[in-house]
Amino acid sequence: MNNKRTIWMSDIVIAASLCVAAILGVANQASAQAAAPEKEAREAVAQFYTALNALFTGDMKPMNDVWSHADDVTYMGPAGGFQVGWKNVSEELVHQAAMKLGGKIEPSDIHVIAFGGALAIVSNYEKGENINTAGKKFPVSIRVTTTFRCEGGKWKMIGHHTDLLPSLVK
Repeated sequence: MNNKRTIWMSDIVIAASLCVAAILGVANQASAQAAAPEKEAREAVAQFYTALNALFTGDMKPMNDVWSHADDVTYMGPAGGFQVGWKNVSEELVHQAAMKLGGKIEPSDIHVIAFGGALAIVSNYEKGENINTAGKKFPVSIRVTTTFRCEGGKWKMIGHHTDLLPSLVK
């Protein structure tokens, strides 16, 4: 009886070990799957800041590429206002491109929350400098929240909200 009990206990230990290994394998696989959308969202963030710095030179094309052109997109930028829908958002961005603010803005302290491969919310700071209408450099240090949605296999910006910059407020 004692021998049967030892075999039975060893079977339980083996079964439990296999269960733990399976759970850890699933957890590792889930972690790897979760990392992919976050990595893709971070790449979309990098593309946005490349587009933003191009916008400061007057080039609107890269910004056209990073934004969704849907009717539900929103923009609350550093100059104020609240634009809804791609038509209104793009008009505001064209206006900003025409200002040719120059300088360079970079993201810092980026925090990404990815919801599968469908949606991502990004919070960060924007730091750098621009040039005002009088030609003087002014520092930029604002908080930003951006939302991305995967459309046709590509991450597209659907919302961007920043603190106000007094030198730009209309």
